Amino acid sequence: MLAPIPQNGASRNVVAVELSIRGTFTGPFESPAGVIQPTRAKLDIPGADFWYVEDGKIKEFNCYVGVSVMLSQLGVQPDFASAVSAPAAA
Repeated sequence: MLAPIPQNGASRNVVAVELSIRGTFTGPFESPAGVIQPTRAKLDIPGADFWYVEDGKIKEFNCYVGVSVMLSQLGVQPDFASAVSAPAAA
């Protein structure tokens, strides 16, 4: 359903979709710390897509993925200790 949403003073139509990205982690997955090897883990990652429509045409598309859920399902654990002990950004 299209519904008007004000954005920056203009009225637009938006289509919003909640979705799940499903698959199997067949890797490899490059990360800042190195390559994560495939585990064949089943993935079910939440996401949302937004289409902004003007004059019957898609003017903008945004896709958001539950990154923390994805990383957890890949077996990547957060390293809170390094964040707590890291010096404050200038």
